[in-house]
Amino acid sequence: MAVGAVISGDFFGWNYGLAAGGFGGMILAVAVMTVMYAGLCFSIAEMSPALPHAGGAYSFARTSMGPWGGYITGLAENMEYILTPAVIVVGIGGYLGAVFGTPAAWQPLWWLLCYAVFVALNIWGVEVSFHVTLALTIVAIAILAVFWTGAAPHLDLRRWAWPYFPGRAGAASATVGELPFALWLYLGIEQLPLAAEESHNPRQDMPRGLLYGLATLVAISFLTVVLSAGIAPGAAEVAKSNEPLFLGFRTIFGAGIRTRLLALLACAGLIASFHAIIFGYGRQIYSLSRAGYFPTWLSVTHGMRRTPHRALLSGAALGFGAALAIHWTRQGGPVGAVLLNMAVFGAVLAYLLQMASFIVLRRRFAHIERPYRSPIGTAGAAAAAIIAAVTLWTLFRAPEYNKGVIGAAVWFLLGIGYYAAYGRRRLVLAPEEQAALEHRRGGGM
Repeated sequence: MAVGAVISGDFFGWNYGLAAGGFGGMILAVAVMTVMYAGLCFSIAEMSPALPHAGGAYSFARTSMGPWGGYITGLAENMEYILTPAVIVVGIGGYLGAVFGTPAAWQPLWWLLCYAVFVALNIWGVEVSFHVTLALTIVAIAILAVFWTGAAPHLDLRRWAWPYFPGRAGAASATVGELPFALWLYLGIEQLPLAAEESHNPRQDMPRGLLYGLATLVAISFLTVVLSAGIAPGAAEVAKSNEPLFLGFRTIFGAGIRTRLLALLACAGLIASFHAIIFGYGRQIYSLSRAGYFPTWLSVTHGMRRTPHRALLSGAALGFGAALAIHWTRQGGPVGAVLLNMAVFGAVLAYLLQMASFIVLRRRFAHIERPYRSPIGTAGAAAAAIIAAVTLWTLFRAPEYNKGVIGAAVWFLLGIGYYAAYGRRRLVLAPEEQAALEHRRGGGM
């Protein structure tokens, strides 16, 4: 689940970062993001088994910082999880369009089809969802392994990667501009705690899943970036493609049917994350509405399947609507890149608040039993928070993307307004709320 939620980032999205500063800046940005996610994952690995509820980041913040902290963290994560599938579905549409030769005007139809199929699978049942995600993730890793093996003999960084530098002043500026896109190679792993209530033993499963998943993703990310940019047609072409792996397969195998078949199979990587994060936003909306932060009718589950069908459908409508609005209004950058920056806005806000939760839990809630303790402690959390803050600032710097980010910020502020005016008076004693009250009493709060 941890790898499956993220692996789409290796098939689409990260490559737009090359246009912000070239190959060298991208490698540095991926290294910086690896540090940030190490701090984040170690912190979540400690918090999740200590607070094993389906609310994930919201439940951490609710315990440490009260209802307002819980809601704002949950709202930021909600934006991330609704917008991330919208980014991924644009990538799926790009690959399917390239394979089947459909015109660009058909893209929204591919998006709608994907949402319909995979929301339906999530409504069908949790066990089916997990099995589908596992199968797709295995296929995606196999496709990447085929690409790495085939690309290695063609690797020529001096010819294809290093000459492409779009003109940002200096390596530091290039790296900063590429941080949001490097983050895309890891975004989504933090959703694993949302499956805590489905885990057999969250005290052991959550730390192992997070940390083994992160180690796998680090290796996958660096291999994909280096080998994609370091072979023909080169970083300049990869930077503007909606289907970067398809370009690599054309270099390795030519333009025949084998390349198209591999590109079709490459959709498995995008679909694995699409499917896993649909599960994530369904669980996240369900948890927040179950506690009264969102309208409680969203927490109603399917009569036969017991899955949060209303949460799943509402999240799909919002994500598809956001993609369609950007497609129709023609922003300065590609639809996928604009949506990516909007999703990253929600993600880095959620990361900042989760790191604050970790530090507060360590200092003021020492009585909570912790089956796992982060070896890098509050220093690692603070480093992750600083990198997240720099990334948040970066999102507003690029004129081709910042309109979407400003729109996401308005969405976020409207959500805060809803809670201030209405939601905070409708809270319900859900499991996360009850656990938070018990922990605060136990700590003398």
